[in-house]
Amino acid sequence: MSVRPSEPPSHRPDSIQSVPRNSRTRGAGKSIDNPADSKSASSPATDKEDQHSGSLTTVLIAVGANLIIAIAKTVAAFMTGSASMIAESAHSWADAGNGTLLIVAEKKAIKPADDSHPLGYGKESYVWSMIAAFGVFMAGSIVSIYTGITEWNAAESETNYTIGFIVLAVAFLLEGFSLVQAYLQSKKHGKAINISAIGYVVNTSNPTLRGVFFEDLAAVTGLIIAAAAMGMHAYTGEPFWDALGSIIVGLLLGVVAIFLISRNRDFLVGHKVSEDIHFYALEKLLNHPDIDSVSYLHLEWVGPRKIFMVAAVDIAGNQKEQELAQKFEDIENEFRGNPLFQEAILTLSIPNAEILVLPDS
Repeated sequence: MSVRPSEPPSHRPDSIQSVPRNSRTRGAGKSIDNPADSKSASSPATDKEDQHSGSLTTVLIAVGANLIIAIAKTVAAFMTGSASMIAESAHSWADAGNGTLLIVAEKKAIKPADDSHPLGYGKESYVWSMIAAFGVFMAGSIVSIYTGITEWNAAESETNYTIGFIVLAVAFLLEGFSLVQAYLQSKKHGKAINISAIGYVVNTSNPTLRGVFFEDLAAVTGLIIAAAAMGMHAYTGEPFWDALGSIIVGLLLGVVAIFLISRNRDFLVGHKVSEDIHFYALEKLLNHPDIDSVSYLHLEWVGPRKIFMVAAVDIAGNQKEQELAQKFEDIENEFRGNPLFQEAILTLSIPNAEILVLPDS
């Protein structure tokens, strides 16, 4: 039997149901809502190499754009003395550094499992993505807010922001291209499970895609804020507008950084899969010809698109101990051959345990 991901049934359960046999219960299908990652369970197109390549391409585009933009903004900041442009310069250098860390995350996460890391190195991606998020907060948010505060009461001066506006316009095009690339990748994955691109990127187990998307979104928003602040300064002659723009950009970066840190923390401490994927795995187990029932099922993300499964099952027939051990190994290997699963472990259900059943059964 193959357990490759297949198209799920059109009717989704409100929850995984259970049939009580006695007062004991064991994890009867409770899961954290994370619909985005059920792409892996809903489309046979899921392939580790293809998804890794797509994420890496997205990051490389973002890093290249940020390097060009950071250099241009730095030159414009020296020429104009604009607080908002200084903040945007710091933002772009931070994004370029963070993008480099996300590339490290992609590379580290695909290392194969070994004796010291039997569940693989998937969680490395969350560690490096969290470090990248801290980089946004420290280098982007703090520098931008500090610059705005120090420039708040600056004396009026002659302003010529022409070069600044040109740089912001070019940056908007480059950052916009990078954002569109991340958006299209998210939309493609989300379309497979009928959710929006934003819904996918917020909940996906892939921290690289989430990091690039929200950094680019913050960058595009920051450019609009900086342009408005510089425009108000040039129009009114009041430098506090420019300082205010820098502070707002800093606060925006802080919010994005806190969000990314929080999501990476969720996956690092052990994040259960969505109900859709829980249902998918339960269905595969119950439809296996050698399994009579399932009394316990635990599914946890251990890396981008990688799940650790533990299940208690009742094997069909009266198998001898040696035959039973071989049967478990065969079924586990079928799940290990599925790109969605990093590891699968089966054990025998206890006598009279509460069993899990598919909805409407």
